[in-house]
Amino acid sequence: MDEQTADEIAQWFQCLSDGTRIRILNFVSNAPAPVTVGEIVDAVGKSQSTVSRHLQILAVDRFVFLELDGVRTLVTANEKCMTALPDAASAIMGTP
Repeated sequence: MDEQTADEIAQWFQCLSDGTRIRILNFVSNAPAPVTVGEIVDAVGKSQSTVSRHLQILAVDRFVFLELDGVRTLVTANEKCMTALPDAASAIMGTP
């Protein structure tokens, strides 16, 4: 594994090293349609500011997409990231 790939995988796992972000990503990934920040707040039981902060971190590493829709923000999971995550774990383990 080259250094650039290793650094990218490490950043992904660092992003996911928080339980609230995992819960947010789980909720958004399993939603049948884009969800609002308010729906995520209700689902994970955290304040709006906490959820927004975690969403920004997830967005930087491209786990979620944030789209402004008037006064609300719609959140969707990045399916490419979600399918690449098991591949990243396999690369770390050295398995095909």
